[in-house]
Parts: sequence; C-alpha cells; structure tokens
Amino acid sequence: MNFYFTICNQMELLQVLSEFRIYSKTFRNMTTKLKLTFLFMLIAGFSGFAQQIQMPQASPSAKVSQRVGLTDVTLEYSRPSTKGRKIFGELVPYGQVWRTGANGATVISFSTAVFVAGKEVPAGSYALYSVPGKSDWTLVLSKNTQLWGAIGYDAKDDFLRFNVPAGKTSKKYETFEISFNNLTDNSADVSLKWENTRVDFKISSNVDPIVMADIKKYVIDANSTDPGLLYQAAFYYFNNKKDINQAYTWIKESTDKDPKYWTVHLRAKIEAALGMKTDAFQSATKSRDLATEAKNPDYVGLNERLLKTLK
Repeated sequence: MNFYFTICNQMELLQVLSEFRIYSKTFRNMTTKLKLTFLFMLIAGFSGFAQQIQMPQASPSAKVSQRVGLTDVTLEYSRPSTKGRKIFGELVPYGQVWRTGANGATVISFSTAVFVAGKEVPAGSYALYSVPGKSDWTLVLSKNTQLWGAIGYDAKDDFLRFNVPAGKTSKKYETFEISFNNLTDNSADVSLKWENTRVDFKISSNVDPIVMADIKKYVIDANSTDPGLLYQAAFYYFNNKKDINQAYTWIKESTDKDPKYWTVHLRAKIEAALGMKTDAFQSATKSRDLATEAKNPDYVGLNERLLKTLK
C-alpha cells in the first residue's frame, strides 16, 4: 500500500518523535492510565499519515444473484471495459486460462447441489475460469477460490471442465457482463458477454423430487385441509402436468373453503383443461369479480382473456 506524506506532515512526524525522546524519561514515570492516554494520542496522530485518495476502480466489482429453482446462485466478479482495445485474441489470448473478468478470480456459489454440463456440483463456492477460443470456450469450475486472477492456477484444483460454443452478440458490450437468462422452474442460463462475444452455460437443479416430497408430507399424508397448501399442491400438479384430476380435487376444496381471486382463477383454468366449460366460465367470472373488488387489474385482465376463450 502506498502512503503519501506532505512535507508538512513529515516535519510534524519528526517533531513528535523528537518530543517523544525528550519526554521519554517522564513517560517512564507516568501512571498506567496516563501512559495509555499518551499512547492513544500518539496513535491518533499517526492515523492521519495513512490516508489515501479515493478513486474509481478501473474494473469495478459486481455481485449478481439469482434464485434458480430452489437454489440461490451468486456470482462475484470484476468488470473490465474494452477502452478501445481488441479483447479476445489479443488482450485475452486464445488458448490460455483467463480469470473470466478482472482482479481476483470470478467466484460462483451455489446454496444447494446443482447440475452444470450434466454433472452434479455440490453446494459451495468455485472459481470460474475460462479458456477462450475462436469458436468455442472451455469453462472451468475450480475448487481454489483464493487466487489473484489466474496467477497460480493449477488444473489439479479443477472440479469440472466443459466446452461451450462461442457466439456473436447483436451489439457491442463495452463492459464485461455476467447475467442470468432463460429462467425456468428448475434452470437458468449464465451468459458471459464482452465486446462482440457471448458464451452461455446452463445451471439446473433437481426440483421435482423435493416439491413432490413436500406435497406428500404436508398435503397427502397429513390429509391437509389448509386452503393455502391445497392451492400450492394443485398449482404444482397443474403446471407440471401431473394428475390433473387430483389437482382439481385440491383446488375445489381450497376455493370452496376460502375463495381468493388467484385461487379461483386456477380453478377456472383446471376446469377449462378438463373440458368443464360451464364451470370454468363461472369460476373465471367469480375470479374477475374478486380481482375487481381487490383492485388487481392484472387478474381482471387474465380472467377477461380466459372468458373470451370459453364463449
């Protein structure tokens, strides 16, 4: 770390040291309380010499997080800019390990186990390295997250290596960017974009067994009559093409006991899917009226569109 001193500060420092030598004999005769007070004042005087000028980072740090299924995925990285330079093939050579950003290694963390390139990756943090190429890249999840960039990188620390195609972007990205795209109930794409190059890889999680186990535990085995739990179970069964008749049994019980505009709307959709058009029309009308009363224009519109398909 660099410290900057003015001539004036240097003279003050010499003066403090000179006075300390002059009064050293007196210092030895001080009480413990007075000694501590004197030392505190001396340290406070030196703290002014360690000040630095605050300036923007050349490659600012960034942190992006995304819930993927039931997993929290977090990426911490630094964002360099092109600044008129040619990036891939020059600043970042082809065929060499790159830190996938700037400064320290880019780190990706998973709160639960996930699948990357078809292989299960345990929960934890990994350094995300890459080996750029003209038409494809090699991406690396390394167990060593403590390196400064790729300095000291060793392949023996690799947990996973996989290849992905490199594509061209429709616009120029002046600053390196990592983002999450194409979200589904159990997956998301991680996109790396810089200059005119884009690379994507998929993260997925095994959501269905966890959700089905919860439905069995809290709804089926417990014979639940809770409207909220019954709605959640019906919602998951319907949207994931499970047993639609069971979904209808649950949503009917939920809405008969405690009708809400969002639960009744689901009932209407399930009835429509079962060919129960008259019942679906009545449910959609009821949901629309409840949404109007609750001043929720989104659900009013959803029900209006559903009603048009049922006429």
